[in-house]
This record gives sequence, C-alpha cells and structure tokens, in this order.
Amino acid sequence: MDLRTIINQIQVFILRRASSATKVRYLRRQGMKIGEGCRLDTMTFSTEPYLVEIGNHVAIAAGTVVITHDGAIWCFREEIKFADVFGRIKIGNNVFIGNNCTILPNTIIGDNCIVGAGSVVRGKFPENSVIVGNPAKVILKMSIQKFLYLQNPGLLKTQNLSDFKKSKIIKKHFGI
Repeated sequence: MDLRTIINQIQVFILRRASSATKVRYLRRQGMKIGEGCRLDTMTFSTEPYLVEIGNHVAIAAGTVVITHDGAIWCFREEIKFADVFGRIKIGNNVFIGNNCTILPNTIIGDNCIVGAGSVVRGKFPENSVIVGNPAKVILKMSIQKFLYLQNPGLLKTQNLSDFKKSKIIKKHFGI
C-alpha cells in the first residue's frame, strides 16, 4: 500500500466522525458532484467518487455503501487480462437512502424517492418512488407513503427539539 492510500484511509477514518458539511467538502474535492443541503452519514463512496452524482436535499444514512465498480470480474482475470468494469451512479433531488443500503454501478435514482434500509439497488428507478428489497424494486408511490405517514399513530412533531423535550413528548405519547 502506498503512502497516498494510507493518508486517504486515515482521512476517511477521521471524516466518518465529521459533520455532513465537512464530508461534502472532502468528497467534492475527490470529484463527486454533490448538491446543496445534503446529509451524509456514510463515507463509503467507492474508489471512484468522480463517478457519483448526488442532487440537492439528499440524505444517506449510516452503513450505506456506494460502489462504482464490479469486482466480480476477478473470476475472469485469466481470460480478460487487466480489465475492470465501472459504472456511474446518479441520485436525484430530495432522496432519502436508509441504513445499510448498497448502491451498485449503473444506478439512477430519480427525484423524490425513498430507499428502504438494507436495500441492494441497481438499475433505473423513476421519480416519486419508494424502493426496497434485495434486489430493490419500486413498491409504491411517494404520495401513498406520505398518506401512510400522516395516518401513522407514531407521527410526532419533534424535529429541532432538544433531546430532553423530545423524550418527554415521546414518553408521554407511548405512556412510558
């Protein structure tokens, strides 16, 4: 392993604990296209970050891995010498990607989408979709998901509250 690789691994280790703004600045310097107002709780953006494009107002949860190459070509190294396979990844605007997802090469996620936790995503997904599974597929429209949220008995207005105020509201709601 060369010195540059070691330094990069140390930077990524430190950045995992950094703010989203710091992560975004670092990844932009690596060649990633990232829109405004994004929240990144992962730093696993493959070895070719310049092949990844992320729109505005995108949240990517912890444990998610974005992969721009296909390592399985390993099985054909004897027949296809010195070859690697790459693919771009594009994530639209206003997208939420849940915990522990895997985004594979040659994937396009349209605007206004939710990707459920643990999904393995490859291919083209239309805007206004809720995407889940392994392999990931569209299970419903965002308008239906919004309706389901509005009907959910656990819907509480706690955003931007202190942990103390939030826990007080949640405990009262659940009778704890």
